[in-house]
Amino acid sequence: MLEKLKERSGGLCELCSKNEATNDYTVTPKKDDAMENQVALCDACLQNIAATDQSFYWRVIEGSIWNPEPSVQALSYRILQNYKDEDWASGVLSMVDLDEDTIQWGLSGLEVAAVHKDAFGNVLENGDTVVLTQALDVKGTNFSAPKGTVVKRIRLVHDNNEQIEGKINEQMIVILTKYVKKNN
Repeated sequence: MLEKLKERSGGLCELCSKNEATNDYTVTPKKDDAMENQVALCDACLQNIAATDQSFYWRVIEGSIWNPEPSVQALSYRILQNYKDEDWASGVLSMVDLDEDTIQWGLSGLEVAAVHKDAFGNVLENGDTVVLTQALDVKGTNFSAPKGTVVKRIRLVHDNNEQIEGKINEQMIVILTKYVKKNN
């Protein structure tokens, strides 16, 4: 399968695009029985893939997130999530508009630390729609979100069960779960 991946990638790593692709990497939870579930990686990217302290190294994925292959997009998105608190990664995440299935694939490899619940104890899941239970000032912007604002297709923050992400006024923001009600 590596030879087919090398052909697809022109022989280069599909994340950094500078080193020779020497490994085929399956983007979990998909199986390695299909090339569209795999990414061609160089030794350096493969070695750093599990690290969460390689922010400078992973700046190379600012380009790979735009790759047309969903497997490369999902893996790039997953890595970006590890650094989303850094300006460079949050900037890339706010610019990219991936297919929801690709985003879910990328997020599925991240463990959700605990159950996310709204202000009324309802369990929240990726893709849910919520309503704001009070007006919120949106930090870093020039607008506030009024009570009753509907936020569709939320994403759970994998390392903080008190936060979700959602778009308001076309801007991706972090919202505290205590200020939302699940919209059934």
